[in-house]
Amino acid sequence: MAHLRLGDTAPDFTAETTEGKISFHDWLGESWGIIYSHPADFTPVCTTELGRTAQLKDEFDKRHVKVIALSVDPVKDHHEWIKDINETQNTTVNFPIIADEDKKVAELYDMIHPNTSEKATVRSVFVIGPDKKIKLTLTYPPSTGRNFDELLRVIDSLQLTANHKLATPADWKQGDDAIISPSVSDEEAKEKFPDYKEIKPYLRTTSY
Repeated sequence: MAHLRLGDTAPDFTAETTEGKISFHDWLGESWGIIYSHPADFTPVCTTELGRTAQLKDEFDKRHVKVIALSVDPVKDHHEWIKDINETQNTTVNFPIIADEDKKVAELYDMIHPNTSEKATVRSVFVIGPDKKIKLTLTYPPSTGRNFDELLRVIDSLQLTANHKLATPADWKQGDDAIISPSVSDEEAKEKFPDYKEIKPYLRTTSY
């Protein structure tokens, strides 16, 4: 069983989904991606999570992020459940849900934690970059719904720091000052970031 770490290549797979058969890497293309698992169809917390994902489609699209969900239930059940999600969450599910009946994908991504449940996947989240590398992993217990505002915040940080020699401080949100990477000399920092502030020699910030 895989134990995926940051920087590892996200395993590729072929699977049936509610939007037909996909090959994961081809489906991602040049986009960022989120793959996340939920313990089972027709469960209350997951219903709210999938509804929230659908509601945030414009936010994911703005960031060039494709989202795909997974559970070990069959496509037929997924389609029935989508009707409930759309009704109760006042939305329209607009992303694929993987039917992982043989648990092949769940095992590739180490989504089953036997001490929690031998059959159900935990609430795992993987953020994947356009290079197909894993940029973030999060694992929630089955009883706790995910914070999608936090996922968007992390993606904003990942995308900013992938393209610039910056890091983001605690509780950072888009529009807040960022931290200049220690690998950037003071001379280069002054040139690149004219409004930079030195709080300590190792803690320099800039608006971005």
